Amino acid sequence: MSGRVRRVAALVHREMARLIASELSDPRVTLATVTAVKLSRDLRVATVYVRGGGEGDGGGVGEGVVDALRGADKFLRRELARRLNLRVTPELRFHLDRTPERGARLARLIEDAVG
Repeated sequence: MSGRVRRVAALVHREMARLIASELSDPRVTLATVTAVKLSRDLRVATVYVRGGGEGDGGGVGEGVVDALRGADKFLRRELARRLNLRVTPELRFHLDRTPERGARLARLIEDAVG
């Protein structure tokens, strides 16, 4: 990943976190956290990984967060365009970050194999 892509991804990450925390009134996103942003090389697509609060229930809460953000994507993209001075504002794609669950599963598998 080039330096420019990394810098723009960091900017998008910061602004998305701010927008979600302060501009969205949907109760499903009140505890949402932006965990990562990955940008395409041409900076036209931003994949935003999020986690919702209370996701120990099998992901239902997290999927609600993703649905709410997908519903607000036009607003979020417009606000990003207003806040960031980019030639092209990236298209936003939201995904639930399941990294902690995968890590816990791998740890259990390793523990079972060793013990």
